[in-house]
Amino acid sequence: MAKTVNIGNKIVGDNHPCFIIAEIGINHNGSLEMAKKLISLAHFFGCDAVKFQKRTVEDVYTKEELEMPRQSVFGETNGDLKRGLEFGYEEYKEIDRYCKEIGILWFASCWDKKSVDFVEQFDVCAHKIPSALITDIELLKHIKATNKPILISTGMSTIEEIDKALEVVGFENTIIYHCTSTYPSDNSELNLNVIKKFKEKYDCPIGYSGHEKGIVSSTIAVVLGACSVERHITLDRTNWGSDQAASLEPEGLRKMVRDIRNVKAFLGDGIKKVYDSELPIKKKLRKV
Repeated sequence: MAKTVNIGNKIVGDNHPCFIIAEIGINHNGSLEMAKKLISLAHFFGCDAVKFQKRTVEDVYTKEELEMPRQSVFGETNGDLKRGLEFGYEEYKEIDRYCKEIGILWFASCWDKKSVDFVEQFDVCAHKIPSALITDIELLKHIKATNKPILISTGMSTIEEIDKALEVVGFENTIIYHCTSTYPSDNSELNLNVIKKFKEKYDCPIGYSGHEKGIVSSTIAVVLGACSVERHITLDRTNWGSDQAASLEPEGLRKMVRDIRNVKAFLGDGIKKVYDSELPIKKKLRKV
């Protein structure tokens, strides 16, 4: 049996409740008020944690990339956009306070070492390695040194790249997430059976990070053995922003959490039986 991981006193692994992460990411569009609304939404519908994305803009992007023309609500350049989407200390201090107040965990996907150190100020419960950075060995080592649970997304990654990352972070205190890195993902490229392959190959909990439209796939992922599911959330998919279209709106989030929480009941114990509730129907309809 795969090992378990303790995230903020919630046990993640087989035979434990699915650990559901609502990724806010950058869907707050630089608004703390919007971020708090999304946190409230995730908590209200029963998610276990919310996740943000944190970047040190000047370290993650080159000067040329930042100076590229790009029209947005924040200005005329790509740098204006990237800086506008980043929360600083005061915003995260309030996020940390608010999450503790209402009782939901939070952490972040950090895209550079300084961002890891930044969120560590708040003693986050875990660190997420995004698919784009699974091959950044120095970042992996830096995150490993925090001794916090590590969640790794595997979109656009080969088995060899995943194995190399695991050589750095190890299997202890690690969760591997099957993922396809398109926004939104096409159903034909979700390949959920990879979850079963991962469970056979890796001695750690396996999760699913989805970017597709709809919710059925997330429930199927849990049926196939995913013990954690991460999905982007938004108040409105038509909002401005690159991740909005691949996100769940409130009603979709509600239904997804409801269905995932019912998977154990749906599957039952596998023993064929006649239920007491069937007996009156049996008596009424059986002729012999």
